Amino acid sequence: MVLAGLHPSAAEELVPLVPSNPATFVRALLDAPEAEMNFGRAKLAVDKFVDPSIDDIAALAEIGSMVVTVNKMIATLPPDAASTSMERVKALRAFLYKGGWWNNGRPFEYDLSDPYGQKPGSQSLVNYLATRKGNCVSMPALFIILGQRLGLNVTLSTAPLHVFVKFTDDATGKTWNLETTSGAGFTRDAWYRQKLEMTDEAISNGVYLKTLSQREALSIVATPVLDSLIATGRYEEAIAVADVLIEAYPANAYTLVKKGTAYYRLLDTTIIEKYPKQSDIPADRIAYANELYQANRQAFAKAEALGWREPKLN
Repeated sequence: MVLAGLHPSAAEELVPLVPSNPATFVRALLDAPEAEMNFGRAKLAVDKFVDPSIDDIAALAEIGSMVVTVNKMIATLPPDAASTSMERVKALRAFLYKGGWWNNGRPFEYDLSDPYGQKPGSQSLVNYLATRKGNCVSMPALFIILGQRLGLNVTLSTAPLHVFVKFTDDATGKTWNLETTSGAGFTRDAWYRQKLEMTDEAISNGVYLKTLSQREALSIVATPVLDSLIATGRYEEAIAVADVLIEAYPANAYTLVKKGTAYYRLLDTTIIEKYPKQSDIPADRIAYANELYQANRQAFAKAEALGWREPKLN
C-alpha cells in the first residue's frame, strides 16, 4: 500500500464489468452479512474495477484448486494434528512459500523490485497468481482468502504503508502476526514498531496493529478502488468512496489522508490551475474553493489526531 499525493458465472454475479457508481459498489461489498462475506470474490471484484480485463472467473477456479491441494497436504497428517488450526497454517505456509509438488516447484515470493506494489496491476490477485511475485497487498490477501476457505481464523492488520495477517489459534485463543512477505513467519508487534515508525496514539486508536473485523478488513481490500479513482482524476467519486470506507473503519488514517488528497486535487484542477492568483478567483467560486481547502485540512487533521504521521519510504 502506497501513499501518494499528500497534503501541498457465480463470479459474474459479483460485480458489473464497470460499476456505474463506485461508492455504491464498495458499500455493497462492505455491507454484506458477515456470514456471506467472501474475501476472494471481494478482492477480485475490486481488482476488476481497477482493470476490467482481468479474468476473475479463472482466478476463482484457481483458488478453488489451491484449496483442494492444501487439503490434500493436510490429509497426510495424523488426524489429531490435521484438526488443529496451527497445523493448517503450517500446511498453508508450505503450500505458498516452499517449492514442491503442491505448487509445481513455483513458490510465491516477495517482489523485491516493487515492494510497495507501485507498478500498474501489481497489487492484483490475478497478477500475483500468474507471476508468483507479490507485495504487502496481494500477499496477505491470498493468505486470507485461502486461510478462510481452510477454516482458519485470519484477518488483516496494518502498519504504515503495510498490510499483514492476524491469525488466532483456535486451541489457545492467542492471536499471532503473520508476515506474508517473509514466509508468513510469526512476527512480534515490536518488530513492526522498530521497522515502521508509528506513534503510541496510532496504536491505541486502532490505526495500526489492530486485529481488524471482517468489515474493517474488507475496507482495506477495497482501498484500491479509492486509489484508482484518484489516479484517474475522478476526485468527487473518490471522496464518496472514502466516506464509505471510513464509515466501515473510522480509524483508517490512510483513507482519511487519501480523502484529503482527493480534495486537494479537486481544488487544484478546478481552481488553482484556472486561477493562479487568488485575486483571479470569481466571486461565485470563492466559497467553493474555501470548502475544498477546509475539507482537505480537516481530513489530514483527523488522521493526525488519530496518531498518523506521514510515513517515510525506505
